[in-house]
Amino acid sequence: MKAKIYVRLKEGILDPEGVTVGKALKALGFAGVGDVHVGKYIELTLKETDPERARESVDEMCRRLLTNPVIERYYCEVF
Repeated sequence: MKAKIYVRLKEGILDPEGVTVGKALKALGFAGVGDVHVGKYIELTLKETDPERARESVDEMCRRLLTNPVIERYYCEVF
C-alpha cells in the first residue's frame, strides 16, 4: 500500500516561508497571487495490506514523528 501525507501549518500560525514566497511571486509580476502557504509532502510505501490498519499506522507515524501536532495539521491518503 502507499500513503500520501500533506502537512501544513495550522491557521493562525505564522508562515514566514509562505510570506517570502508570496512576496517573491509578486516581485516577479504575479500580481494575482493572494496568501501563500508552504507545507510538506511525504509519500510512504507500506507493507501492510489492510487499509484500516495502514491508515491507523500512518496516523500514528504522523502524530509521533512526521508532524508537530502543536503547530501543524495533516491530511493523508492511503491506497
